[in-house]
Amino acid sequence: MAYLEPNEFATKMVDSGEQKIFMSTKDTYIRAFMAGAILALAAFFAITVAVKTGVPLIGALLFPVGFIMLYLCKFDLLTGVFTLVPLALIDKRPGCTMSGLMRNWGLVFIGNLSGALMVAFFASFILTYGYQTDGGVLAEKVSKIGESRTLGYQAQGVGGWFTIFIRGMLCNWMVSMGVVGAMISTSAGAKMAAMWMPIMLFFFMGFEHSIVNMFLFPFSMIMGGDFTVMEYLIWNEIPTALGNLAGGFLLVGLPLYLTHVKTSKERKVAGVKTVAAL
Repeated sequence: MAYLEPNEFATKMVDSGEQKIFMSTKDTYIRAFMAGAILALAAFFAITVAVKTGVPLIGALLFPVGFIMLYLCKFDLLTGVFTLVPLALIDKRPGCTMSGLMRNWGLVFIGNLSGALMVAFFASFILTYGYQTDGGVLAEKVSKIGESRTLGYQAQGVGGWFTIFIRGMLCNWMVSMGVVGAMISTSAGAKMAAMWMPIMLFFFMGFEHSIVNMFLFPFSMIMGGDFTVMEYLIWNEIPTALGNLAGGFLLVGLPLYLTHVKTSKERKVAGVKTVAAL
């Protein structure tokens, strides 16, 4: 398995962030749309497996297949660009500006949301035979998940809001480690292995992923979840997205950049002569 040293893949992270800023509107949107759709389908798959088997761990073990597919196709998630794109600005790459960063984030957000909503519609349609039945056990489970992860947090007030925020941080800490893990190797098999573990961890632990939630909560509302769009935004999507930004950038992108791209000079021990001097 080919392995890249940290200073090599950290530089690749900055290069990737720069490339995303200058990507065309069409390419940015299409890649984000497909990423949102594939991740939503993987979430639908994992939830279905967990409900039918009664073993949530099996769903978590299988969920990373969606992340792996979208990464190998070079599709973009908001969680990924949160981590990579700011590095191009910090590194002062020519032409990389805050407006370029916000443009990229905005397009990726819209693309991810569009793809996730499409799958939410498809999933709800096939479960209910075109909205003619109630969707069964799976629909009931999904509706309860939506309620517990909006109204459940709301009931806890400020503490609930910050709980979502921290779960969002922990989520993108792991998701971004999956992105970084894929950059460490040049072989497809090794990339898959490096991505699998952190993605499985975040899903099983119930951490909050803004793009998964773009699918899960609209799907839950269609399936009968008793909460409003505003409650979803305030008590899940917004704090989740902010937590994802903080976790990906502060716990992954920035530390790797500071210690492997902008390294400091090595310390010298006072009074010790170098071999050359001897």
